[in-house]
Amino acid sequence: MGMQVNLGTLADPAVLSVALVMTLAAVVGKAAAGLSSGADCDRLTVGLGMIPRGEEALLFASMGITLGVLSDGLFSAAVLMVMLTALVAPMGLKWSLVRRQRS
Repeated sequence: MGMQVNLGTLADPAVLSVALVMTLAAVVGKAAAGLSSGADCDRLTVGLGMIPRGEEALLFASMGITLGVLSDGLFSAAVLMVMLTALVAPMGLKWSLVRRQRS
């Protein structure tokens, strides 16, 4: 998927802004979804564990670019969001698990 990204679009501040908003929405949405998990587990850890957006987002973005529904900029933003959520999740999980061990 990364090979299909037009690197020129990543220099556009609008594309970077959309990618950051998508990443923020992904992180907040999944962390909030963890609140609905059972009372006998650490809800924050569950939510943080669900943050990565992998195969599904890339599959839909690939279909969108192939069908001409997504622009190069939106495709690049989606791929960047997948990469950022993949990097954020392990750090968030480590923080949450260490926090839980201390308490």
